[in-house]
Amino acid sequence: MTYNISFEENPTYLHATITGTNSRETVAQYLQDIQQECGKQNCFRVLIEEHLDGPRLDAMEVFSLVSEGSMKALGKFEAIAYVDEMMGEMAEFAETIAVNRGMPMSVFSNVDDAKAWLVQQKPGASGKEIFLGRRKVD
Repeated sequence: MTYNISFEENPTYLHATITGTNSRETVAQYLQDIQQECGKQNCFRVLIEEHLDGPRLDAMEVFSLVSEGSMKALGKFEAIAYVDEMMGEMAEFAETIAVNRGMPMSVFSNVDDAKAWLVQQKPGASGKEIFLGRRKVD
């Protein structure tokens, strides 16, 4: 498990950029690092920009990581924008898993689209509220 993570503070969200070797362990660890950093900064919105080298994870690994990560982060975020240009078809699969578990997440193929989506998300509907069926309606 070799990776580097950097954080850039923005007025309304935290931007995390990850580089290194792709593996189940790397992804699990950087997700934990991001959650800890957001907790320290009292941040509820995050843009995750992943640039990992190596073979892509298979569907079962993605399912397991997203399911476990969603349950650990439930109720802690208002919006998560995830960018991985190499994810391909697996991106929609990962997003569906996360959203079905109450995570306010969307997956993008580029940072500009992710930023635009992230700043447009209205505060108030946490993943926990969505998961429990209490999503606030305007």
